[in-house]
Amino acid sequence: MLQKISDRIRHFFHVVSNIRPIVWICLYIILVPIFALIYWWLPDSQFRIPEGGSPAFGSWLYYSIVTISTLGFGDYTPAHGWAQAVTAIEVVCGLSVFGFFLNSVGSMKSEIDVESEIEKQRRANFALQKEKLSICAPAIIHNINVFLSYCYAVTTPLARRGGEDARFNPDFKFSDMADLFKPSGLSMDNTRLPAVDRLLKCAARTSLSLDSLQTHVDLSLWPEILEDCFAFVANYQMFSSEDSLSRSPLTLLPRDLPATRREAEARIAGEIAAWDGPVDLNKGGSLLPVFELYYFIRDNAALATKLEAAITKAAES
Repeated sequence: MLQKISDRIRHFFHVVSNIRPIVWICLYIILVPIFALIYWWLPDSQFRIPEGGSPAFGSWLYYSIVTISTLGFGDYTPAHGWAQAVTAIEVVCGLSVFGFFLNSVGSMKSEIDVESEIEKQRRANFALQKEKLSICAPAIIHNINVFLSYCYAVTTPLARRGGEDARFNPDFKFSDMADLFKPSGLSMDNTRLPAVDRLLKCAARTSLSLDSLQTHVDLSLWPEILEDCFAFVANYQMFSSEDSLSRSPLTLLPRDLPATRREAEARIAGEIAAWDGPVDLNKGGSLLPVFELYYFIRDNAALATKLEAAITKAAES
């Protein structure tokens, strides 16, 4: 029984503490004219009115202010039961409201202090995570730029690679990928490996670095970066044609069609260059892995471009 009473009292004060101080101030002010009106309704004989004093409403308003504030000047005094009872009630109401007001102010101050501490911790955490992001950013941006360079190589015919405008074109056509098995021709690539092979290896490194970034940095502070990192990694993990494209072009041809590697590359390149229909994954045939690569490059190159800008901005801001 005592526990229930204690819980109810605790709940009551919890509710009261959450009421804003301005409410208690307004209530305190409203009580003054309410009690003044009650004093005005009571017979004048209930009070001792000083010589020259007036029983008008203004006098009772003055008496109500003096009473609720517990000043008690003694010029107007309650003489009989009703007047004494109402005066006592007003004093209790005034003290109670003032006490609740102070309690509410203390509760608000505690709330402000807690919010201030939370904000302080949030800023400290943001600064820490930004520092981590700044440390990781150069390597990630480098991987992204290399990935975009190989996207450019795979989606640009060998005859058009190089020059001043050697940048990935997001509006490339499927037929532009005809030379994907040729070396990239990029200045940073000293190997003679097919451009598609270098692209897929770079995509793996970029995916790994972005996955590592999500582990080491709280990217929830940068929701767009987190979403794009997750999308890039997911796209790479769901890309099912990596083995078919990186092993040998021979795997793309029917088994009953004998051909050397060079002949297979030429045949596939011819089919890609001559393709002018829609890139439909349901009708790819031997070009299905290349169709999937087409969409992989379109999606992940767009994500990589966004990530490069967003990570650079977040690290430098």
